Amino acid sequence: MRIEDTDRERSTDEAIDAIFAGLSWLGLKWDDEPVYQFAQQARHVEIVQQLLASGNAYHCYCSPEELTAMREKARSEGRPMRYDGTWRDRDAADAPDGVAHVVRFKAPKEGKTLVKDQVMGDVTFDNDQLDDLILLRSDGTPTYMLSVVVDDHDMGITHIIRGDDHLTNAARQAQIYEALGWTPPIFAHVPLIHGPDGAKLSKRHGALGAEAYRDMGYLPEAMRNYLVRLGWSHGDDETFSTDQAIEWFNLDSIGKSPARFDFAKLENLNAHYIRQADNDRLTELTLATMQTLEGWPTEDSTFQKRLRTAMPGLKERAKTLVELAEGADYLRQSRPLELTGKAKKALKDDARIVLGRLADALPEDAGWTSEGLEHAITEFLTAEDIKLGKVAQPLRAALTGGSVSPGIYDVLASLGRDEAIERIRDQV
Repeated sequence: MRIEDTDRERSTDEAIDAIFAGLSWLGLKWDDEPVYQFAQQARHVEIVQQLLASGNAYHCYCSPEELTAMREKARSEGRPMRYDGTWRDRDAADAPDGVAHVVRFKAPKEGKTLVKDQVMGDVTFDNDQLDDLILLRSDGTPTYMLSVVVDDHDMGITHIIRGDDHLTNAARQAQIYEALGWTPPIFAHVPLIHGPDGAKLSKRHGALGAEAYRDMGYLPEAMRNYLVRLGWSHGDDETFSTDQAIEWFNLDSIGKSPARFDFAKLENLNAHYIRQADNDRLTELTLATMQTLEGWPTEDSTFQKRLRTAMPGLKERAKTLVELAEGADYLRQSRPLELTGKAKKALKDDARIVLGRLADALPEDAGWTSEGLEHAITEFLTAEDIKLGKVAQPLRAALTGGSVSPGIYDVLASLGRDEAIERIRDQV
C-alpha cells in the first residue's frame, strides 16, 4: 500500500482516510504499514541529482511567461503543446536573474520507445513526440512521474496494472528506467470503464467513491465480484467468490475493449449476494443503513426482533440494503396504520368482515410461525370455502398499510401475534 501524496494540496488527511476506508469496506487488505510517497522525498531528490550528473537531466530557467508563449505558439500552429527544449543544451551560466528553475528529464529525441504491455501487447512511441518532463519543481519538490519510478524500483514492485490512459506515462517512465540502468516492472494497461452509452465513465454513469456505493446499499462482496468481472472473464461464470477470483485471475484474460458499467447488472448481482448473506449480518447492516434514515427506531428492541424475524422474507425481494430498509417499513409503523390508496381499495366491506373472522382463527403463540400460520390460514380458507387470493391482499393491507410486502405468512410471523391481530382488528 503506497499513498502517492506528492500533490500536497489534494493529499489531505480526509482524502487519504477515504482511500483507507474505501479499501477496507471493499475487503481489500494490504501487507505492512502504508508507505507515503512524500516521505521519500530525499531519496527522490538524490536520484534527480544522479540524473543531472549523468547528463540525463538539466536545469530549465524558462519563466511562466515564456512557457505560456510557447504553448500559445504551438496551439496557433496546430501542434501538441509540449516544452520545446529551450534550456536542454544551454549553460546554466546563461540563466536569467530571479527565475526559479526546474529540473527536466533529457528524453531521447530520436528513435522509438517500446512498452511491452501484458494487455495491449507491444506499443511503440516515437521519441520526438515525448517532451522533457519535469522531475523537480521550482520549489524543490519531486514530481509524481519521477517519484513513482524511484518508489517502484526501491519497493521491488513487479507489476504495474492501471488504466490505459497511462500508456504514454509508461513510455516516459521506461525512458527514466533506462537512464538509471534499472529494469522496469511488467506493465499491464487495462481499458478504462465506460458508461452504458459507451462514453467515458463519469459521475452520471457511476464514477463515484466506494463510500457512495456503500451508502446506496451494495454489499462489498457484490462490488468485488462486479468490478473484477468488468473487462475480465472466466468462461461464462458471472458470480464467484473472492477466493475463486484470486485463483482464476490472470492478465491474459483481460479484454482490450472498454467494459461498460451497468447499474442494472450490479443491482441483480447485489440481489444475489443479499439472498446468500447470513440473516444476522444482514440485520445489522440494515440497521446501520436505517441510521441514515430519519425517524427509524434502530434502538428499539421490539423493532430489532421483528426485523430479525422478517429478514428471510425481506431479503428475497431486495436488491440493495436501502431496499431492505424500505421493505421493513411496515415493522416500525405505529397503529392505526396510514393506508395507501391501493390498500384502501383492498379493504372493502366484505373483506373486512372476512378479516374479522380470520383474526379469531389465528393460532396462539406456540403456533405463531410462518409454517404454523400457513396451516391455520389454510384450514380457515377451507372452512370458509374461499381462495387465498380473496384474503391475501386485504390481510397485507391491514398488516402493512400497503400493497407490497414479503410473503403474508412471513409478515404475520415477524410482527408477532399481539401486534398482528391488533392491526387486523383496527381495519375490521
